[in-house]
Amino acid sequence: QVQLVESGGGLVQAGGSLRLSCAASGTTFSNYGMGWFRQVPGNQREFLAAISAGGGRATHYKASVKGRFTISRDNAKNTVAPQMNNLKLDDSGVYFCAAEGSGYGSFRADQYDYWGQGTQVTVSS
Repeated sequence: QVQLVESGGGLVQAGGSLRLSCAASGTTFSNYGMGWFRQVPGNQREFLAAISAGGGRATHYKASVKGRFTISRDNAKNTVAPQMNNLKLDDSGVYFCAAEGSGYGSFRADQYDYWGQGTQVTVSS
């Protein structure tokens, strides 16, 4: 069983930056592709970024965050972290990290096996 705990959310002004973190336990972290998703009330979780297993050579981003978000992983610390810059009002939502056993780092939420509880990000004007 994999446990994922997100942290780093909060209130930030538009144009500002946040760095989220997701700590994993209960598994060999480096074997898992890791993804980040965002959910706002009334909507499904939407893909933001993902990183492949192992050294994380492959990363994938939603078009609207590419160039603003950078995902990285530290297998020694069992963490995955998106650095989010130039945040916009519609970046607000609950951010979830997820782990998937294929190692690819999919953009599809249904490919992920484990999810964290989420951390709230609110971008204000």
